[in-house]
Amino acid sequence: MRVKQMAEPVSNLDALVEVSPYGPAIGAEVSNVDLTQPLSDADVAAVRDAWLEHQVIFFRDQDLSLDQHIAFGRQFGELHIHPNVPSHPDHPEVLVIHADERSKNVAGHGWHTDVSCDLAPPAGSILRLTHTPEHGGGDTLFASMYAAYDALSDHWQSFLSGLSAVHESAHVHGRHHDKSSDHSFVEAQHPVVRTHPETQRKALYVNSAFTTRICGMKANESRATLDFLYRHMEHIDFQCRFHWAPHSIAMWDNRCAQHHAAWDYYPEVRHGYRVTLAGDEPV
Repeated sequence: MRVKQMAEPVSNLDALVEVSPYGPAIGAEVSNVDLTQPLSDADVAAVRDAWLEHQVIFFRDQDLSLDQHIAFGRQFGELHIHPNVPSHPDHPEVLVIHADERSKNVAGHGWHTDVSCDLAPPAGSILRLTHTPEHGGGDTLFASMYAAYDALSDHWQSFLSGLSAVHESAHVHGRHHDKSSDHSFVEAQHPVVRTHPETQRKALYVNSAFTTRICGMKANESRATLDFLYRHMEHIDFQCRFHWAPHSIAMWDNRCAQHHAAWDYYPEVRHGYRVTLAGDEPV
């Protein structure tokens, strides 16, 4: 496997993908790789291994075209088309992420897992920013749902095992559609604790953006349980924070990580593009 963890600089003759962890819970920066070019099978495997191990990985100075961005994503699987949010006019696989002085809200502001309201939510997301706020801000925070689950007591883990929750989208994505339209918003029921299909690790799988209730509970019981889990998930010990620069890329695993895009830069511009990896039904 072509990976060097916490490596010292390598020569061009020893072109190993380098992985530098951000911390013990989540996150790593991947370097010594050019994403504008098709990756070798070995490098795809190395990047995928880093992604699965660290849950979110970051790349710097990757000036990709939209076609290159799409091609990079496709090296890791089929791409997901968002069911509710309009895509790039020429590239249905691409979401435009933009905020400026006219924005009333921004994508990702609040802890969430992308499109968890889908029957088969995305496995991962790959975001590249081309413009960052002139005076700073606009960081993205990531939290490990492996670490959040592992930190619960045995009693809580046992209690949550087997529970399901409803994930809805109309209250999140309704602003993208005319109220008079007959657009149908997706919703789904997923386990509160899911098992990652590749790592087989358990992770909490509810989020404050899309999850509306736990099945089989009274409303006050469901709200109390979800509120506890949301506060628990946001513990700083489970997090890392990514400082963006133009042409940086973050690739995160939606099956085991949540993220929160800080909107602390209004009225400045933050702009980029996201492709999303198709996933499967949580179990």
